[in-house]
Amino acid sequence: MKLEVNKDLCIGCGACCATAGEIFEFNDEGFAQVKVDVVPKEYEEDAIDAKEGCPTSAIEEKN
Repeated sequence: MKLEVNKDLCIGCGACCATAGEIFEFNDEGFAQVKVDVVPKEYEEDAIDAKEGCPTSAIEEKN
C-alpha cells in the first residue's frame, strides 16, 4: 500500500499523525506528509483508519 497527502486538501489538523504516527508526520509548513515509501503490513490498518478519518479526504492511495 502506498499513500500520499494531497497538499491542496490538507489543513494540518494532525488526525493522521495521531492515528498512524508511524506513517505520517508534519512537514516544515505544518501539513501532513507520508514518511514511508510503502506502508508496512503491520501498519496498514492504522493507515486505513487515518485515511478514512481525514476530515478533508486529503490522504489518497497511489499506484
